[in-house]
Amino acid sequence: MAEFSQLTLSVQLPDDETFESYKSESNGVVVAQLKQFLNNMQNESNDVHMKKPNSFYMFGLSGIGKSHLLHASSAYVAKMDKTSVCLSCSELKTLPIEVLNGLENINLICLDDIQLIAGDELLQQAVFDLYNRVVEQNNFLLISGDHTAQQLCITLPDLVSRLLWGYTEQLKPLNEQEKSYAIKFRASQRGLVLTDDVIKFLLNHLNRDMKSLITSLDLLDNASMSHKRKITIPFVKEILINV
Repeated sequence: MAEFSQLTLSVQLPDDETFESYKSESNGVVVAQLKQFLNNMQNESNDVHMKKPNSFYMFGLSGIGKSHLLHASSAYVAKMDKTSVCLSCSELKTLPIEVLNGLENINLICLDDIQLIAGDELLQQAVFDLYNRVVEQNNFLLISGDHTAQQLCITLPDLVSRLLWGYTEQLKPLNEQEKSYAIKFRASQRGLVLTDDVIKFLLNHLNRDMKSLITSLDLLDNASMSHKRKITIPFVKEILINV
C-alpha cells in the first residue's frame, strides 16, 4: 500500500459548512443524490453488477455553494468513521504533483474547482492517474467545476471521460429567499441576530454570491464583537460599505 503523502495540506474545514447549513430547496434533489452517493461507502459490494459509481461530479456557477457541499461531504463521512481530504485545485497548482501520491488510500477525496487545471497538462495527467488508483482501491472521488465536463477546457480527453463515468449533477443558483434564509441560519450559528431589514440591505448592496455574503458575515461578526455593537444597517455601512 502506498504511503499517504507527507506534504503539508490545508485540510482544516469550516465547522459550519455542513449539509444542515446548506439551505437551498432548488438543489434539494442534488443534495439528496450526493448523500446517497456517500452512503454507498457504507454499502460496498463485491458483486460487479451491484457496484455503484465511485465518482460524483457537480458543476455550477461560482458562489453557489460547491465548496460548502464538498466540506459538508467530508463532515458527513467522518460520522461514518471514513477518512476524507478536501483539496482546492487553486492550492493544488502551488504544490508538487507528488502531493497526490497515496491519496487513493483515503475513503473520500474532494477536488474543488477542477477547471483551474485546464492549462496544466502534467496536473491533468496526475489527477487522471489518481482517479484510476481511487477506483482500483474502491474509494470515492467528489469533484466540482464551473461547467459541464465537456466545457471545462480540459485538454486530456481521458480525464474528461473519467469525469463522465460517475454521477453528474448541476447546482442551481440560490434565489433571494434562499440566500436570506441561508444568511439568517449561518448568523444564528454564530450567535448573531440579523433583522430582515439588515439581510435585505446586505443582499441589495453587496456581492450577491453566497461566498461573498458569508465572508461579509464573518467580517460583521468579528467587528460586532470587537466594537461590542449590534449589527444594524448603519453598522453594516460603517464596516462594509465604506471599506
